[in-house]
Amino acid sequence: MTTYSESWLVGPQRTQFYTRTYHPASAPKGVVVFVHGFIEHIARYEHVFPAWSARDIAVFAYDQRGFGRTALDSERKSKNSSYAKTSWKEQLQDLEWAIGHAKREFGSIPLFLYGHSMGGALVLAFPTREHTPPEKETVTGLAGVIATSPLILQAKPAAKAARWIGGKASLLMPSLTIPADVNSQVVTSSSCCSARLTRPSQDISHDEAVGVAYMKDPMVKPVGSLRGISDMLDGGEHLLRTEYTRWPTDLPVLLVHGSDDKVTSAKASELLYQRLPAKDRKLSIYEGGYHELHNEPDGVKEKLIEECIAWVEAHLSPSISPKL
Repeated sequence: MTTYSESWLVGPQRTQFYTRTYHPASAPKGVVVFVHGFIEHIARYEHVFPAWSARDIAVFAYDQRGFGRTALDSERKSKNSSYAKTSWKEQLQDLEWAIGHAKREFGSIPLFLYGHSMGGALVLAFPTREHTPPEKETVTGLAGVIATSPLILQAKPAAKAARWIGGKASLLMPSLTIPADVNSQVVTSSSCCSARLTRPSQDISHDEAVGVAYMKDPMVKPVGSLRGISDMLDGGEHLLRTEYTRWPTDLPVLLVHGSDDKVTSAKASELLYQRLPAKDRKLSIYEGGYHELHNEPDGVKEKLIEECIAWVEAHLSPSISPKL
């Protein structure tokens, strides 16, 4: 049974974005803008979002620039869209656009950001940017931010020398794609940007079926662009080192991570939690959890979904606008 509506919407740079909206049966009491992770897409969350709409919280999700159907749909994608062609600057502009769309569609109800992995880092970085009107009002209008398994740092960081070389190469050839083998090192040493960016299928969940489906998914391509990879890794590091200081003190945040995540660093989430100046902040560590907690078996995914929904429900009442 279809629980969502599909739309192709024009975003920044006239890019066609594939989107899904999960509408509650009754009037929504809140709306969540969701941002997915590296080389994945929103169809991988079909088992997650219906739980939100069942609790009268709408969800707006989109395949990011360079990923999913936004990059691969042969009939609807933009002419200049190709797989992995993206950048941190563009992704943050796209998120600004997505928030604006959700506000236009759902009005003045509380709006939350929710991101996973790479998307988790993006929703955390968004409120820390240097904002001027009208972007400043976009941040002050947020009711809260959820980041699951955010890519602040890698679980096993790449060598600094290789990162430096890769960063320089991204300036010369930003759209050049390089292999991201899900069963070994993401980028070989010969590619001058060695880093493990995707994950072996057995690392994403204790449920083997999830890994098998991931490997067979035609919308998951094991490649990344030099600019996209460099920006993604640098963005998380900048957030942890300096940009966290610009977090609005009255903007609530929930950080969730699995302690055994082999892709992104749970310790980095703990450190960011300690540094964020948010008055209302929560860190939730799932002992033994892998990277995709929303796909973990034995009741873990249900626990994760419930925790996130309950946290949003607790923050639905009007609050003081975040101070920038």
